[in-house]
Amino acid sequence: MNELPEAVRGLPLDHVAIAVEDLDSGAAPYVQLGLEVVSEEALPEQGVRLRMLQAGSSRLELIEPLDAHSPLASFLSKRGQGLHHLALRVEDIDEKVSRLRSSGALFTTDEPRAGHGGSRVIFLHPSWTGGVLLELVEHG
Repeated sequence: MNELPEAVRGLPLDHVAIAVEDLDSGAAPYVQLGLEVVSEEALPEQGVRLRMLQAGSSRLELIEPLDAHSPLASFLSKRGQGLHHLALRVEDIDEKVSRLRSSGALFTTDEPRAGHGGSRVIFLHPSWTGGVLLELVEHG
């Protein structure tokens, strides 16, 4: 069994992201289950629009592509709707990235970038995490 690398074990779950073609129809089942929509935001730099739903002490992030050229649109055309990534909360993203890089971690970008609600985020490459896209999130 592939385990997460030690450098990311023990970090709290921030959210689970689900790729959807349309936020309204994608959110409907979760709203019917009683989850509350807490925010919505477009992130043009990442090519997505998202809707965040509170799920107990964590959240579900539904993401739809802003246009047909976004990486998420490519993901949806290849894999369809469903689980996109897991996000882990970190206190100091710069320190965590530096430590992970020194242990051989692979990232999808060189530096953290703007995320939802003023957070800073960076994605670990699935080839380094046993096939799972992991996002590290530092809240402002």
